[in-house]
Amino acid sequence: MCGIAGFVGIGTRKDLEAMSEKIAHRGPDGEGFWQDKNRGVYLAHKRLSIIDIEGGAQPLWTPDHETGIVFNGEIYNHPELRELLEKRGYRFQSDHSDTETLLLAYKEWGRNMVGKLNGMWAFAIYDREKNEIFLSRDRFGKKPLYYSLQNGTFAFSSELKSLVRHSNIPANISVSSLKKYFAYGFIPAPNSPFENIYKLPGGYNLVSDIASLSFHVWKYWEFVLEPFETIPKNPEAEWGEQIRELLSKAVKRRLMSDVPLGIFLSGGIDSSSVTAFASEIAGKDRVKTFCIGFREASFDESKYSQYAASYFGTDHHEELFSIEKARTILPELLEKLDEPMGDSSIVPTYLLCGSTRKHVTVALGGDGADELFAGYDPFRALRLAEFYQILIPKPLHIALRMAAAKLPVSYRNMSLEFKLKRTLRGLSYPKKIWNPVWLGPLEPSELEDLFEEPVNWEDIYSEAIAYWDDCPQKNIVDKTLQFYTKLYLQDDILTKVDRAGMMHGLEVRAPYLDIDLADFVRRIPWQYKYRNGQTKYILKKALEPIIPKDILYRPKKGFGIPIAKWFREDKLHRNVSRRLPFLNVSFSEKRYQEHIQGTQDHRLFLWNHWLFENWLNC
Repeated sequence: MCGIAGFVGIGTRKDLEAMSEKIAHRGPDGEGFWQDKNRGVYLAHKRLSIIDIEGGAQPLWTPDHETGIVFNGEIYNHPELRELLEKRGYRFQSDHSDTETLLLAYKEWGRNMVGKLNGMWAFAIYDREKNEIFLSRDRFGKKPLYYSLQNGTFAFSSELKSLVRHSNIPANISVSSLKKYFAYGFIPAPNSPFENIYKLPGGYNLVSDIASLSFHVWKYWEFVLEPFETIPKNPEAEWGEQIRELLSKAVKRRLMSDVPLGIFLSGGIDSSSVTAFASEIAGKDRVKTFCIGFREASFDESKYSQYAASYFGTDHHEELFSIEKARTILPELLEKLDEPMGDSSIVPTYLLCGSTRKHVTVALGGDGADELFAGYDPFRALRLAEFYQILIPKPLHIALRMAAAKLPVSYRNMSLEFKLKRTLRGLSYPKKIWNPVWLGPLEPSELEDLFEEPVNWEDIYSEAIAYWDDCPQKNIVDKTLQFYTKLYLQDDILTKVDRAGMMHGLEVRAPYLDIDLADFVRRIPWQYKYRNGQTKYILKKALEPIIPKDILYRPKKGFGIPIAKWFREDKLHRNVSRRLPFLNVSFSEKRYQEHIQGTQDHRLFLWNHWLFENWLNC
């Protein structure tokens, strides 16, 4: 796990070192630089040593020095690939470096090698014979990769703030991306906060020609829902066994490490299942687990994590989260935060990663299960929402929204009042944007007020609409699954976890996103993921033999923080000017005042606004 950076074209070693310095937190164990001034090629690497500590230094080159690589990630099936390459005549210089396996896989299969990988990655391969740079990002986008072509320079990096340290890459705010940020709560790929700077989406490759600086981007993989045509006689038993087997293999692959590792254990289904298999594979006395507790009862899950830790016999560690601790860590988090992130759970995730890093260098988590198995609350609302939109006339709908707005504000985690208002808000718009409007800080009409200009919601939500329209299945559950798996997972959940982990030099692995497991789950029909009001139906059935029912069937909390209360009672917003470029000051001020007075709950907008201002000033 590392940070990578580089460029082709105009620039100097000073630019490269400046870029590398901004990703130092991603690789505290070592660094490497390489340059070819004649061709104008510069590569940098910051290393977090996980696999083959002695033999994994980068940039790494083939013996003939014709092909080199800088790589961020882990390839979990590299032992199998190494064996196959050895049978084909390749000789390895390292003991067990997955980076060298990547390099020789490229020599054998060229760009098609990415289809053979099981892991997470962002890498750049310099092919001197073809005179090109080959970039790739893993299927789900677990590892970040930004790029830009400006002013005679093609540059790339693991993080945005590193990229703009190059003297030829300006950092000009993109207003269109800012609108998407306030619509989604994150900035979806390939957009970034800055003009002419892009994220390479998950499942994409890029090749840049060194001589001309031209580049080509293409998709090599896509998550597609293709349900099995034949249903077994007892799908709960048959599919459940396959899920357990695939998840166990996924966990075993991710226990591969030359350094200590642990598990994030919230006490929910996903983290408990990872803990269960890790304890079985590694032995109970060898597993360390970590969690965050809250003083506010509606946000706290620590009793469940303690119960799960006791049940599986792990060495458990807990950190208490509070507003005082948040104030302490926020300055450091904001300084390192690569782009504005509307998911406030990045704060406790940052604390969790920091606490975990004191004991281990690698952690396993449950990310991806909610997206693959329909685990989010909006799945429960879909059918009722369809009936509501058909039966309720628009004038009455407006009246119901106005009535709901008068309900007393609750600052509890996912309170009924909060969910009701959110649901009614989304139902004011077409189905294809229900999900982003439910989740986002502002709805289209509010975006128009904030930016003081008309907003085309089809442009703002173009990514969500494309995933909705392109879904091969026509039912609303599959279309929602596609939104969460292809958009929300990559640009919110995985971005949050990568940044929070790497700020502390902690690698976080996601067994549920193992390609073998994901490829099987995508073929399970939606009726076995969401069934009779039960989210994650087939996963819960699969895990019944290994996880207590008190954990399997308890209500879902989510990893939130009490920002609504903090903004009102603890004045988290103090010292914020609310005078930001492109944004209507009076709109922002009105929402701050309504929230402080307790007449409205604007927690999502306030957090996104506050974070954007602080990020902009860092």
